[in-house]
Amino acid sequence: MTKRSDRKPAARARRPATRHAVGARAAAGTERVSDWVRERIRHGRLVPGQRLVEADIVATTGASRGKVREALRRLEAEGLVTIEDFRGASVKRLGPDEVRQIYQARMALEGLAAAECAVRADAVLRARLAALQVELDAVEHAADHDRFARLNEAWHRTIIEGSGNQFIAQFLTRLTVPIYRLLFSTFYTSQRIATANADHRAITAAIVGARPEAAECAMRAHIRAGLEALIELNAHFEA
Repeated sequence: MTKRSDRKPAARARRPATRHAVGARAAAGTERVSDWVRERIRHGRLVPGQRLVEADIVATTGASRGKVREALRRLEAEGLVTIEDFRGASVKRLGPDEVRQIYQARMALEGLAAAECAVRADAVLRARLAALQVELDAVEHAADHDRFARLNEAWHRTIIEGSGNQFIAQFLTRLTVPIYRLLFSTFYTSQRIATANADHRAITAAIVGARPEAAECAMRAHIRAGLEALIELNAHFEA
């Protein structure tokens, strides 16, 4: 009879993390910090010209200094952050030419989104767009500028969703982050709200009526009018 050994099998050595796994964790940390800064720029908690102190971001997010630096470099490539020697990072200030370029890109992309939405949107999305238009019409004469601005954002987002084009959605998200607060500021008078909502009605009717050319033309004109309204607010631009 053989004697059974009481020896326990040797514990399997833990395999070291692969380069891929380590890189994935690092990328995830960098992305988290990028999102954190991006959202605060979007909602005006970090304003143009404001310094982005690495130590403060590390303390708030819990990320390493290396990940914070990588995130800031990524945001610099997106045009949201400026990094200068001896001064560090700050939220980028937009000049009038840059704002015009952003709006020109929006004209092309949102015009295409409106045309695609008129062709591809299903009955449910068309009904949702029409319902948003009813809300916009109700708020137009209520002098609630903030409410109108939020409904306007939902209306644009619905059209982009209805286009079914994920690349248009991605590009427009990136374009609108640095001008997000400026978009709200364009609804500064009742007359401007009335003008914008007249555009909304024309675009909504074209999309619900499945008229892509009319939808694209009207959307391009609507974005152009938004730029003209913003130019009137000279104080928002840097000389």
